[in-house]
Parts: sequence; C-alpha cells; structure tokens
Amino acid sequence: MPYIEALPVAEVAAGKTLADEVISGLASSVPFAPLTAVDVSAADELSAADLRFVARRLRTSLSVPVVVGAGASPVHLELARAAAFGLVAGPPAVAVDRSLVAVEDVASAWASLAETASTAPMAAVTWGRLLRQTATFRVAEGLAAESAAYSTLLAGPEFARWLATRPPPRPPVPGAARVEREADVLTLTLDRPARRNAVDTATRDALCEGLALLDADPALRAELRAVGPDFSFGGDLHEFGSAPDPATAHLIRLARSVGALIAAHRDRVTAYVHGACYGAGCELPAFAGRVVATEDARFALPEIRLGLIAGAGGSVSVTRRIGRWRAAWMGLSAQRVGASTAFAWGLVDELAG
Repeated sequence: MPYIEALPVAEVAAGKTLADEVISGLASSVPFAPLTAVDVSAADELSAADLRFVARRLRTSLSVPVVVGAGASPVHLELARAAAFGLVAGPPAVAVDRSLVAVEDVASAWASLAETASTAPMAAVTWGRLLRQTATFRVAEGLAAESAAYSTLLAGPEFARWLATRPPPRPPVPGAARVEREADVLTLTLDRPARRNAVDTATRDALCEGLALLDADPALRAELRAVGPDFSFGGDLHEFGSAPDPATAHLIRLARSVGALIAAHRDRVTAYVHGACYGAGCELPAFAGRVVATEDARFALPEIRLGLIAGAGGSVSVTRRIGRWRAAWMGLSAQRVGASTAFAWGLVDELAG
C-alpha cells in the first residue's frame, strides 16, 4: 500500500473505481485495496450531480474510503460524512465536525492507517463496513452484528497468524472484579493490577453478576472503577481464541455481554477511568451514562492489529459517543487518544485531576 497516493475527486466523479480491480474467484486475502484515499480539495468545482455520484461511491465502496484535503465547507463535510472519515491537518479545534479527524501531518496519519490495514486487511475492511451498520442499529442489534463479524475473523487467517506468534501463556494471577454495595451505590472494581486489569472470563462473569443486581433493585446506581496504574489493557490476550469454535464464541458473547448490561442501565452507571483504557477498557466504559477520566487517561482500539475488531461492544458504544467516523479512525489507526481529545470528542464527559 502506498505511503499516500490520494485519488483526485474528479477521477472518482469520472467513474474511476475506489478500489483496485476486484479479483475474480477465491483469494487468500482481501481481493481489493482495503483503504483508499480520495483528495477532495477540488470538490467545490464539481457539479451537484457529480457530488451526489461521488458521495454514493464513497458510501458503497468495497474499500474503506478516507477523504483528505477536507475542510469545513459544506461540500467537504458532505463527502467526509459519506466516507469512513476525513483527515485534516491542524489542532483538534480544526475538526469542527464528527466526520473529521485533525492530525499534525496527513501523510504520517495515512502511514499509520496503511500499516494497520496492511497487517490485517480483512479486519480493516470488516471494521469500516461494520460501523455503517452499528451506527444506526439499536444496541442489541449492534452487539449481535459486531459479535458475528468478530467470530468470522476468529476463523480467519489474520487472527491465526497472530495466534501463531503470541507469546506463551504466563502463570495465572488471582483477581477478577470486586462487587461491593454501600447503601444505594454498587461499586464494581477491576482488580487484576498484575495483568493491567485485562478482562478475562472470571472478570467478565463477575461484572455480569454484579450488574444484574441493577435489575433487582431500581434504587441502585453503579460505579465502575479499577485499581492499579491502568483502568484496563482490554481483553486478556491469553484467552483469545480459547472458545471451542467461533459459533460458540458468538453465542457466549451475546449471553454474557457486560456492555449490554451497562447499556440497559446506562443512566445509573458512572465509569471512572484512568491510565490505559485499551480495547474493552475503552469499549465498556463508553456504554455508561457518564464517564469521568483522569488527565493521564488514554484510549485505543488496537484489535485490528491482531486480525480482529473491537469485540466488547466498541462498534456500538464508542460510535454512539464520538460518531462512526472517529470510531473508524481509532480502530484503523490503532493510535492512542489522549484525555483532552477524548473529552473534546465526547468519549468522556468529565476530566478529573
């Protein structure tokens, strides 16, 4: 994949494909370019009919289209909203719309996207297409769609390649999630600091059992917290791929969904996050009605580099908070988002000292 080679918007309007020529028959990988950059700097020169055509091509492209050279003009915003997102150069304040992501250097940002997509093109395309669905689905529908896509990738060659290079399992450590009640406050605390609060099966089950208490007592409100220097590094990598088969894994995710339980009572749940909030450590708090973050908090969705996508509900929770465009950026770039940007985007509601 080139460092950056943006297709001029006029060529898209003239009918040039947004992806490399599709390969017929079965292929061992994605049979088209997983990402396409479209230079929309000259979009204001197009006719209304051409703009409608380009927007339709951006919405239906097999590849994941990213528009560059975008600004805040109505035409540029229309095309950015039709694409996966728009990249603009400048401080975060430049990105006046949720469809735009402001970066220091567009070429460097594209290099980050290209690196992730080249590592796992199937996962990259799956993430880009999935977000168009979950952005409009109800929570339960979105979680089902995400889980089905995740299970598909579990059976794919990119995840198998990552599994083959995964370090050997480390000795187990005690701890899961503590569930404590005082008066009408239910506190659920991730308590695996030796594993950076990675969410394993025991942690997931403890969270599900604790959150079920909200069904039994409407007066309860819940607080989600963690001990140690980080909120959570995400799912426990040593358990990835441990389900008997992808179909069983799909049904387990639906039956034991922490995100679904938080979403069902979101107005009564506050998440207090700090340090690293990666993968599930970003996705689960985003379901809460209120997220309070310390200034050292940092958020990331790194799963594509494992040949997977967010699997704890991030295509639903993160998308509802920051829009599908910035959620696409987080997954496709795998870059960390600092607390101040997360606050400006709406991923968190309050910054605490």
